Amino acid sequence: HSDRVARLAGLRPEVRIIPFRGEYYHLGPRGAEMVRGLIYPVPDPDLPFLGVHLTRGIDEAVEAGPNAVLALKREGYRLADVSVFDLAEYMAYPGFWHMAAGWWKVGVKEVLRSVSKERFLRDLQRLVPELRLEDLVGRGSGVRAQAVDRHGRLVDDFVFAEGEGMLHVLNAPSPAATASLAIAEEVADRGEKLFSLN
Repeated sequence: HSDRVARLAGLRPEVRIIPFRGEYYHLGPRGAEMVRGLIYPVPDPDLPFLGVHLTRGIDEAVEAGPNAVLALKREGYRLADVSVFDLAEYMAYPGFWHMAAGWWKVGVKEVLRSVSKERFLRDLQRLVPELRLEDLVGRGSGVRAQAVDRHGRLVDDFVFAEGEGMLHVLNAPSPAATASLAIAEEVADRGEKLFSLN
């Protein structure tokens, strides 16, 4: 909601937040035995999403995914989560239409992977061919707040907006949690200059 908060504060942010739902499966014991660490596909440099991958956590559980499906609500953790207000806001933003026109083929593939466990499995089998449908157990999801500019570009860098007495972090892309101390330092430096705190 960073873009909405900035607009409520009287700013005109250069990006809008478009949410993408990332769905994943857990691997059962047989499938998990085949994964010792992290297994990633070769990423598409034009996309901020890595594609489905396999991750062994510190608890030894293995997650498969996530995909990246346009969420129909900012908190759209399920396919059935829909907000007419959010959809109307996307539709009114030219950047959404530019993004959709440029990435519709990728979007169709992501939707197919969302509704078809078999399709999800086929993509995972590019990484580990021995995986079977029964290895995919349990399902979860998360929502990625993706910043999109007016030209439909998926912003993969930090975006800040400043106003009188305000500093907004509009976009903090992955791995934001990993880089949290560096982000905090950048926000503190900007705040120090903006608010003349030195």
